[in-house]
Amino acid sequence: MKPLSLADQFLIAMPNMADPLFARALVYLCEHGEHGAMGLIVNKPSGIAMAQLFDQIDLPMEPGPLSGASVLFGGPVQPDRGFVLHSPISDWQSSLRVTDDIMLTTSKDVLIAVSEHKGPERILITLGYAGWSSGQLEEEIASNAWLTVESDPAIMFDLPAEERYDAAMALLGFDPSLLSGDIGHA
Repeated sequence: MKPLSLADQFLIAMPNMADPLFARALVYLCEHGEHGAMGLIVNKPSGIAMAQLFDQIDLPMEPGPLSGASVLFGGPVQPDRGFVLHSPISDWQSSLRVTDDIMLTTSKDVLIAVSEHKGPERILITLGYAGWSSGQLEEEIASNAWLTVESDPAIMFDLPAEERYDAAMALLGFDPSLLSGDIGHA
C-alpha cells in the first residue's frame, strides 16, 4: 500500500497556532513521503521586492508588476536560499515536479529566464522553506496544528498574499472561527 501523500495540498495553520513563524500560515506542500515533508509558506511577504532580490544577484529586472511583487518568507529552513514555485513546468537545472502544472525550482536559471522575459507565466519566489522530519507532520496534523485541503493554484498565484489564508480556509466550506484547538472527550 502506497503511503498517503499530502503533496500538492495546502496546510492551513489552525487559528490557535502558537508558533509565530507559522501563525496564520498557508503552506503549499511540495513533497511528502516516508522521509518527511517539504513546503513553502505562500502568504507571508518577506519585505523584499523581487527587483531588490534580482539586484542582489546581479540580474536586471525592468519595472513592472513582477518587479514590485514581494519575495515571500517560505519558512525557517535555509532562509538565505531562494525557492521558485512556478507554472508551467519547464526544463530547469534543479527542479521538482509537484504536479503536471506546478514545479519547484531552486536553480538560478529560472531567475535568469525571468529577467529576460522568458520565464514561467506564474511565479512565486520564497526565501527558505518549511520542513518536517519523517512522521513529524502527521503528528502535528493529529494534534490539531494544521488543517489540510486540496490546493488551488489561483489562490497562490492570483491573489494578494494577505488574502490567501482566508481564501484557503474558505475551501474547507465552514467557518474556521468555530474550530477549537482543544482535543479530548466530552
